[in-house]
Amino acid sequence: MKIPPLQIGDETVRLPIIQGGMGIGVSLSRLAAAVANAGGVGVMAGVQIGFEEPDFFTNNDEANVRGLRKHIRKAKELSPDGILGVNIMVAVQNYREMVQAAVEEKINLIISGAGLPSELPALVKGSNTKIAPIVSSGKAAALIAKMWDRKYQVLPDLVIVEGADAGGHLGFTEEQLTSSKAPKLDEMVKDVIAALKQYEEKYRKKIPVIAAGGIFNGHDIAEYLKIGASGVQMATRFVATKECDANELFKQAYLNAGESDIGLVKSPVGMPGRAIINEFAERLNNGSIPVTRCTNCLKPCNPATTPYCITEALMNSVTGSVKEGLIFAGKNAYRIKKITSVQELMDELVEETEGALAT
Repeated sequence: MKIPPLQIGDETVRLPIIQGGMGIGVSLSRLAAAVANAGGVGVMAGVQIGFEEPDFFTNNDEANVRGLRKHIRKAKELSPDGILGVNIMVAVQNYREMVQAAVEEKINLIISGAGLPSELPALVKGSNTKIAPIVSSGKAAALIAKMWDRKYQVLPDLVIVEGADAGGHLGFTEEQLTSSKAPKLDEMVKDVIAALKQYEEKYRKKIPVIAAGGIFNGHDIAEYLKIGASGVQMATRFVATKECDANELFKQAYLNAGESDIGLVKSPVGMPGRAIINEFAERLNNGSIPVTRCTNCLKPCNPATTPYCITEALMNSVTGSVKEGLIFAGKNAYRIKKITSVQELMDELVEETEGALAT
């Protein structure tokens, strides 16, 4: 059975695979463009995207806006006909400015999580940019749809449902994650589809629901397509690609990781995160790591009380200082055994999915 395309409003994506945004600097223009060229949605991570700008530490907000513009333009040069997106967390201090810059650069899709994207429809009004919230429950999806309906008379162009097996920051408590009380992704997807149904009927508009978190291969993709998802978001698999923007040592850390090496870490933003438990993570679990400089990047973070600087930790890892950095990774990262190209990975996923859909 042929793998179905993903329809996002008036945009048709040949393959229903969204490459998840990974920050800081793991998914930038090179990776996003490669995924878009291979038929999926390539997504750049907006968080601290200006980390290579010379004034990053002295003029953080403007450096990030500048970096965002540069990477969107570069991705468009590399993939002029591809569908490109950017993940901009609601929790960043200059959320409004980042969204406005992405819209001005005519990005195809803005994905927003880590908070309630209450003003996102207003910020993209009058543009062709599509908008997608990230949720972890049907209740959250219904809340956003209700709010956008009442306030703006619009609906999300798609909704991403992120489960407990994802890498990075997670929308669940540590108790849920450690006691298996977190809901299963298939149940979450069904709940979100049901929660959005009344709004789809009201607007006579299909809202694609995208499954995310722990999806590893085509058999997983087929499973979620069969229960009603319109596609999937995958991030971890794209780290081990030649086109991934991270340092080679970062990618090697994925290849070296065993199942027991992937666990939960505390985060300055108050949510647990999933990462490879390296020397940095072990130090962190034994106590706080002093903050020597702060860019004031995230709204929930207080430099006086934070256990460590997440910007510094993520910058260290993505640039190759993996022992001194935080390496976010999904629960299934240990299953990755080799570095491949994006095109080879996408071909493999399509072949597996089509085989699984035929059974």
